[in-house]
Amino acid sequence: MSKKASTGEDVRKMTDEELGLELKRLRNELHTLRTQLVTSKVENTSGFRGTRRSIARILTETNARRHAKNPKPARPAPEARKPKSVKPVAKKAGAKRGARTAGKK
Repeated sequence: MSKKASTGEDVRKMTDEELGLELKRLRNELHTLRTQLVTSKVENTSGFRGTRRSIARILTETNARRHAKNPKPARPAPEARKPKSVKPVAKKAGAKRGARTAGKK
């Protein structure tokens, strides 16, 4: 199997194919951990955090590579718009301040 992605440096050294395989392996590992949690057989609860972070590292690197290949064109600056006029909200008929406590003494 492929090596475990423990640091960002390790992830950056991997090829795209290795990243895909590692991502699949880590997602399977996370599924296994969740299954063990339901059946009360989790041996190492810190595995959840590490696995989720490794998945995030791989997805971040995959996105960075994808955006480096196909950079998005810069968006033009939005034009300044006039603020919409705000209509006053009409109060309900008979609504008075402190109406809930009016009858109490």
